[in-house]
Amino acid sequence: MHHFKYHNNVLHVEDVDIINIAKDIGTPFYCYSTATLERHYSVLMKAFSNQNSLICYAVKANSNQAVLATIARLGAGMDVVSVGELRRARAVGVPADKIIFAGVGKTRDEMTYALREHILGFNVESTEELEALSSVAVELGEIARVAIRVNPDVDARTHAKISTGKSNDKFGVPFSSALSIYNEAGRLPGIIVNGIHMHIGSQITSLAPFREAFNLMGQLTKNLRHAGHKIQHLDIGGGLGVPYLKNGDLPPSPEDYAAIVRQTIGDLGVKVILEPGRMIAANAGVLVTRVIFVKRTETKLFTVVDAAMNDLIRPTLYDADHEIWPVSESLSTNVNVLQDVVGPICETGDYLAQNRYLPVFRSGDLMAVLTAGAYGAVMASTYNSRLMIPEILVKENMFAVVRPRPTYDHLIGLDCLPSWLS
Repeated sequence: MHHFKYHNNVLHVEDVDIINIAKDIGTPFYCYSTATLERHYSVLMKAFSNQNSLICYAVKANSNQAVLATIARLGAGMDVVSVGELRRARAVGVPADKIIFAGVGKTRDEMTYALREHILGFNVESTEELEALSSVAVELGEIARVAIRVNPDVDARTHAKISTGKSNDKFGVPFSSALSIYNEAGRLPGIIVNGIHMHIGSQITSLAPFREAFNLMGQLTKNLRHAGHKIQHLDIGGGLGVPYLKNGDLPPSPEDYAAIVRQTIGDLGVKVILEPGRMIAANAGVLVTRVIFVKRTETKLFTVVDAAMNDLIRPTLYDADHEIWPVSESLSTNVNVLQDVVGPICETGDYLAQNRYLPVFRSGDLMAVLTAGAYGAVMASTYNSRLMIPEILVKENMFAVVRPRPTYDHLIGLDCLPSWLS
């Protein structure tokens, strides 16, 4: 469920008219709904209310500080994968003891910063990382609390580029090697191993892969405890999918997901750490864009808009289909026509939708690309020297610019000429 609806023929975010936002700040822009962010978090929290658990929002999904602050004030921790994300989480007041540092390529400088912040723990992905973290911790006189990411070799049945739990993915240590690596970790100075981490992929729409992976982690927990390791928490990752198209795959509910967790690992007496990102942020955001031209060729209709692949790369990178609504509801009563919605970038891959039946738009019309709150703004770039677009947060009848549109002077001023060209 989200809080985007038509009122008096105009699409609203909660109680705010999108046309009025567009008049104030121009297009394109991202717009997020506070009520939707809060609802998605609360639904997940309620589903796990009878489980010893901690929800650590995956910052990589949407790292705007206003979004982070909204979720943090509900009690969420944060899952970060870079020192930049860690700094963002700390900047909005997330307690360090509710932050998990994941990721396959942490540098020694990042380890140093995180150790000095005294974060809750590190999800470690290799023996090489274990040894480096041990060395840094000893140098600083700190202790690193560690969960080792174990790759269960489970097919999440998702897009190849967001699968993370198969044996040929770069993440984690092999399941077959886990016991020996835990034994090695137990001998390293500056390291306390107290958990297990797993993550099998993103945008998962079936419970079967989760059940398979959780069963494996449950057995591993018992094996490690039998070998003398004190496993206190199990970080089960994220990955629960969201509906992108009205008639697309429907993911399991948080309640059904929580039931699988209870059935598979609920008797282990561990604290369960969750890393939701997409399921909290995705449907809380839209990308609003304006039609520039409608171009007809002998074979196709192209609706050319002012947003592009550098603003929302998911359609061309992940073959993602985002639902598109006209901002003026009256357009939705028109006969839908097969078309591509494309941007101004000089790439054939610059599209927001391909071969989609949509209303016939006219120059100046506004459209909203739904389910754009996750992996939208965070993956944006300035390709073709296009400005990064603003982000807006709505709460009830108020809205605020939470990342302004930069100027061209700012963008071009980021470059520096060497002395021989000055």
